[in-house]
Amino acid sequence: MKLGIIGAGQLGQMMALAARPLGIDTAFLDPSVEACGGRVGKLFCADYSDPTGLAELADFAEVISFEFENVPPATVALLARSRPVYPPAEALATARDRWAEKTLFQSLGIATAPVAEVNDQQGLVEAVARVGLPAVLKTRTLGYDGKGQKVLRLAEDVAGTFAELGAVPLILEGFIDFEFELSCIGVRDPQGLCVFYPLIRNDHRQGILHRSQPLDEPHLQALAERAVESVMQTLNYVGVLAFEFFVRDGQLIGNEIAPRVHNSGHWTIEGSRCSQFENHVRAVMNLPLGNTETLGPVAMYNVIGKRPEVHNLLAIPGLHWHDYGKSERRGRKIAHITLTASSDAELVERCAAVEAQLINEL
Repeated sequence: MKLGIIGAGQLGQMMALAARPLGIDTAFLDPSVEACGGRVGKLFCADYSDPTGLAELADFAEVISFEFENVPPATVALLARSRPVYPPAEALATARDRWAEKTLFQSLGIATAPVAEVNDQQGLVEAVARVGLPAVLKTRTLGYDGKGQKVLRLAEDVAGTFAELGAVPLILEGFIDFEFELSCIGVRDPQGLCVFYPLIRNDHRQGILHRSQPLDEPHLQALAERAVESVMQTLNYVGVLAFEFFVRDGQLIGNEIAPRVHNSGHWTIEGSRCSQFENHVRAVMNLPLGNTETLGPVAMYNVIGKRPEVHNLLAIPGLHWHDYGKSERRGRKIAHITLTASSDAELVERCAAVEAQLINEL
């Protein structure tokens, strides 16, 4: 079996590593000759809309997937004429567009923050009048890890902000006074069978995910699974989908979906019976889905910008180091750490040891 992956960053790299034990060969399409996925699979170096590169990937692969949302939906739709492509182009187009995403949530009865579409400066003024301040102004497409957005706190913050964010379509979202953020990772196969990982609590620093840890909250788990399954069914989804929620007063408020394997689920490599990466591969290749059970206390940390002293980290019991092979750069995710333990107390101790050594450059 052969799997083509659009994008050859760390997510694609980990998908390929999960595919290999299943007897599945992988190849990537990526515009960068230095893309880290090229270390573990064949790399077709071309733009995501390059006809020759797309043809080479299609000739190689039996099934095609992608690793991030910056892939043009038109590329996915074009490839789907000759090969199965999962998730489908409609899911990608919806997840790329924050307004389409929020509209979908609301149509399915999933609560969201107050939100308004913004297409010019006057539209922004009118949106602020409806949504109120403080609020967050975001580009409808692209933008991640805090990029492509601006917090508006005072009336004077509104002037000139449409142009400041590029004079592109935007949305304005009202602030939510939430207690914490969760993500729910679901997997759906071509027959519509869905499985879910435990809810994951996420902690951010300057808009970038710092730490993720599974959370045992049966009430919230049930609410999240219903929301994720309704989205996947509506989009005729195949593969892993991550849904981020805000938690307030025991209820979930939908934030955004990611139509792919997700940073908050990296702990599943060591912490679950079947990782999110393997389950994504299983789903898109129409193989039986794996067991999502958690094996014990576990947490994940991103390594951002600068590598700590790996020799010292590896001396911490239960630590698993995943280096993406990327060069150091402020704000860049270059590795992650998974910690496993035999008890919650032991995990707390090991997390403290890791945090004492991390030198993330945000």
